[in-house]
Amino acid sequence: MKKNLFSQLKTEDWVIVAAGAIILTLSGLFPQYMPTMPKTLSTSEQWYQAGWMFIYLLMITLLTNAALGKKLRGTTLSLFVIFALALCANVISSDSFVKELGLETVFFSVILGLFISNVLRVPEWLKPAIQSEFYIKIGIVCLGSTIIFSEVMKSGVYGLVQSLVVVFLVWNFAFWIAKKMKVDSQMSTMLASAVSICGVSAAIATCGVIKGDNKKLSYVISLVLVCAIPMMYLMPWLSQVLGLNEEVAGAWIGGTIDTTGAVAASGTMLGEVATQTAIIVKSSQNVLLGVAAFAISVMWSYKGEKREEKPTLSVIWERFPKFVVGFILASLVFSFLVDIDTAKSVGKLTKGMTNVLFGIAFVCIGLETRFSEIFSKENRRPLWAFLTAQGVNVIITLIVSFMVFGMIKAYFS
Repeated sequence: MKKNLFSQLKTEDWVIVAAGAIILTLSGLFPQYMPTMPKTLSTSEQWYQAGWMFIYLLMITLLTNAALGKKLRGTTLSLFVIFALALCANVISSDSFVKELGLETVFFSVILGLFISNVLRVPEWLKPAIQSEFYIKIGIVCLGSTIIFSEVMKSGVYGLVQSLVVVFLVWNFAFWIAKKMKVDSQMSTMLASAVSICGVSAAIATCGVIKGDNKKLSYVISLVLVCAIPMMYLMPWLSQVLGLNEEVAGAWIGGTIDTTGAVAASGTMLGEVATQTAIIVKSSQNVLLGVAAFAISVMWSYKGEKREEKPTLSVIWERFPKFVVGFILASLVFSFLVDIDTAKSVGKLTKGMTNVLFGIAFVCIGLETRFSEIFSKENRRPLWAFLTAQGVNVIITLIVSFMVFGMIKAYFS
């Protein structure tokens, strides 16, 4: 029995949960020693931080790979190059002009990886550390520590109500329209999550839950990021044309634009109230990520692809992605077992770590992806499904935003 339990705990998902738990524990106990990713490399201190971040990530990678019995040869050099690309992406995205465009680190991470994969080539020595799913899952476990329920309920109960309604309606419509357009189940599920929940993070989590194809994930992320740019400017203009007040406009922006950076930038075009409301609504959608991941996991266990019979509860648990358990546990611990000030300070560190892990993961995805696959004929249907779902999302979210923030909140205020 003990041997069987040990073998179960030695699976990749449980090792990833343990790695995430170690990162969160160290962040709480020794925050002064936690590395941060520099935004520029103009000082010796920033170079030191970059070096310390690489060593930190290398230790995590080597220890977890060793626990899983994977070969370690070549991992250090491979990870060094991948980390350097992620660092370049972070520096580029920190430029003030790039920030105004709403382009985030993950966008440039994918681009740099795609450049090497398609213009140059991926050499054999670079392949040992190309483990996109591994870094994504650890990042999601760390992300759980930033979801503090008391803060969300205190500042965003109306945003949470709106998010519940919108996510349910839009997810089901997006999945339905994608299937109607004969998009495969994996892509349909990732598209629906990206459009309805919280863009990049939701697509990443969903891909992990359903054990999706990283090439399909790369395509979905590309759609999210490219679509967010025109929407960032279009939504404030439409809000003014429709004569919406700042709260309703902010709720509309926060519920439709799929990246947090673009949401904040778009809200500032209308005012402080619009910006705050937009961020509250987007944060509320982030809170639902764990709930949605759980629901999608159960649905996928029952239906999924080529499921001939409904599995038992034990089979569902076996198939259930354990990194989602880590995400939920981290959120519960930091919401109810840690004082709010400590939770916030640790959350800033772990949010930064999550961004770094996602950046590395997307460099890996770019290295694994070919342009010919992204822009193939078979991806035209997902494109039209995404655009159709996003159009309906804009309409549904406008109606719900007006009802929740323009009518219900105004009535109780």
